[in-house]
Order: sequence, then C-alpha cells, then structure tokens
Amino acid sequence: MANITRYNAKDCTIMVNNVYITGLGEDMVSGEKDEDFFEPSVGAQGDIVACEVNNTLGTVTITVQPTSPQKSFLMGLAGVAEFVPLWVVNKGLNERFGGTKAKLKKYPEMSRNATAEDMEFEFQVFDYVVEATE
Repeated sequence: MANITRYNAKDCTIMVNNVYITGLGEDMVSGEKDEDFFEPSVGAQGDIVACEVNNTLGTVTITVQPTSPQKSFLMGLAGVAEFVPLWVVNKGLNERFGGTKAKLKKYPEMSRNATAEDMEFEFQVFDYVVEATE
C-alpha cells in the first residue's frame, strides 16, 4: 500500500523576530543555502579533494499580499542594524528552516497595476539551517 502524506499550506508558519507573518501570497515562502556544502578540486593526475565550504549563509524569501497586516512591520526591518530570528515551520511535513541571525536585504519591488501584486521580502540568514522536527 502506498504511503500518503498530507500537506496543507495552513500548517506552515513564518515567524520573523517572534512576529507571525500572515496575509501570505501565493508563493508563500522559500529558503535556500547560498553555497554547496563542498567544492571538489581535481588535481592533474585525477586525485580529488572535497573541499568543505564553511559558508552558513542562506536566503529566505517571504511573499506577502500588499494587504498583509505585517507589511509595515517587514518594511520597518529595512536598514535595521540588529539581527532578527527568522523561522519557517511546517508541522505537517515535520520540518523547519531559517536561523537566529537574519537581516532584510532590501525593500521589496513595488509594482501596482490592474491587480495588487504580491511583495517579496528577501532575507539574508547568516546561520541558515534546515532541520527535521518531531
């Protein structure tokens, strides 16, 4: 018998500096480590060295609707000197990603047309991790 796992977007919570982000856009959130865990180096005779990359940077992009109650909170993080914790938790998939030291990279692109387009807030996470939760 096939193993079927349930997924519901409502099981995903996003917290920035202990504030729950709501009014999410269609793309909601994405996270990615900025570099690979290692870089191979091949010598002239074919010897290979797996050089470990110690870069812990990651990028988390949060997409909100322009009517999100937390839009002004997120905009207020622009240029703030302090790091803030940023965690994305999905209870249904038993996973979380983010870190304890994040900063907003820049203001989101502002585009207003016939429809109210979503806004993307891109954060640099300096201690980015992906973890399985219980």
